[in-house]
Amino acid sequence: GICEERGSGIDKVIAQVEIYQLPAPIFEQTQEHTRVVLFSHRDYKDMEPEDRVRACYQHCCLKYVNREPMNNTSLRERLRIDEANSAMASRILKQTIKAGLIRLYDPNSNRKAYRYVPFWA
Repeated sequence: GICEERGSGIDKVIAQVEIYQLPAPIFEQTQEHTRVVLFSHRDYKDMEPEDRVRACYQHCCLKYVNREPMNNTSLRERLRIDEANSAMASRILKQTIKAGLIRLYDPNSNRKAYRYVPFWA
């Protein structure tokens, strides 16, 4: 009786992590349980590349379930990257696509109109 079993917990965790600008959590699943590892605040420059890719994927998932577009601008806001450094966000997007975690919503769209969705969408 300690679990709600509605499946909204992960969405709540991701939303709160984004609000407080925390590094993306790690979700580990075993046969017996699911473990979530939460991290204290880390500046962008102190994040490992895999932390940035995980944050990008989780941001994309949250945007998708909230029916909002995920793009370079939203990722920059999520990771607090200055607009002048949009190439940094583009690099993270490319790495996340290469990892197979996200994909372009419409590959035929104009580069400025790129939107991303999780690989499973």
